[in-house]
Amino acid sequence: MTRPTLEVADILRVHGDRFLDRYRSSFDFQQLKACRAIQRCRTAALGGHRDQCSRCGYQAISYNSCRNRHCPKCQAQARERWITARQRDLLDTGYFHVVFTVPHELNVLALENPRLFYDLLFTATAQTLLEVASDAKHLGAEIGVIAILHTWGQNLLLHPHIHCVIPAGGLSPEPRRWLRPQYPFFLPVKVLSLVFRGKFLAGLKQLHRRGKLCCSGPSAALADPQQFAKLLRRLHRHDWVVYAKPAFGGPLQVLRYLGRYTHRVAISNHRLLAFEQERVTFCWKDYAHGSKQGRMTLDAAEFLRRFFLHVLPKGFVRIRHFGFLANRFRASRLALCRQLLGCSCSIPREVRATELHSDSSSLWHCPRCGTTMIIIQRLTAADLSTCMYFDSS
Repeated sequence: MTRPTLEVADILRVHGDRFLDRYRSSFDFQQLKACRAIQRCRTAALGGHRDQCSRCGYQAISYNSCRNRHCPKCQAQARERWITARQRDLLDTGYFHVVFTVPHELNVLALENPRLFYDLLFTATAQTLLEVASDAKHLGAEIGVIAILHTWGQNLLLHPHIHCVIPAGGLSPEPRRWLRPQYPFFLPVKVLSLVFRGKFLAGLKQLHRRGKLCCSGPSAALADPQQFAKLLRRLHRHDWVVYAKPAFGGPLQVLRYLGRYTHRVAISNHRLLAFEQERVTFCWKDYAHGSKQGRMTLDAAEFLRRFFLHVLPKGFVRIRHFGFLANRFRASRLALCRQLLGCSCSIPREVRATELHSDSSSLWHCPRCGTTMIIIQRLTAADLSTCMYFDSS
């Protein structure tokens, strides 16, 4: 992929100070930290290193990345490392993609209570899938789930939802067998929607009753138990969106698919089209109207405000595993799954080939001869301020 001509960091460097002057009082520490990190990413302020081609001797100086998980420039290598680590967990079977979304009326609570709200979203999603799958009417098996939190829509407004990638089948109770789904979309979406709605609203009601929900600002009215109960009744009357895709292939397809979702940030630099004075233009898809492609132009401050809505609390885990993929018994359950599926190797051959390609593609190669570049010197910000770009030519 070619390098983008415009980056979020470019907008921050022009408008960052004015933006922070306006919104600093409403920003938490993690948002301020992400803002500063993205501004300084791959600049001399973070130091760097001198690299040399191991074959022709060509040298170049590279700046360090900020490694902030919300930075659009720092996710590619993190994604590759995560996918490589997960390859050993893949099964030689099809996989399904199921998405759970909460109504937009709850966004005010998500903004004030991100950790509690997103934890509840994970819990309700996992419990719904495991409970419905364990019902003999639908599958009667223990399933495995990889769940990934996204908090944004294409227009950068708050849109909390969970992407779930699920092997096509599960482990039956004793005697152990691998049970395959009887539905083309894995589990009935209508049932998932009803159960998910009930579990999420029950959890939200419990948090409110215990006084754990912060209701201030736009959500201040919900501090009143009657107003909160009124909101829950209104949400109970509507269907909640659970979207499912049919099985999309085996392990190789899953790797490519996961790469699109695991380490994505609110907007990639490649979606930015123009930055002129006070206006930012980016491309987006309007999923409410048939995924229609379009352009959206926002004031720079509004663009940045929307971008930083999606900074997660410190230490919050946005990729989680449930069912037989849960950490505590993943190894033993996966070994049993492979045995029942008749797979003799822990990693399918096509996946091993992908792993080798993934490892090599993450390295920087010499622009002259294509040989791998190696680091020969670490440089601090002070070092970079006194040295000039060195080219071995």
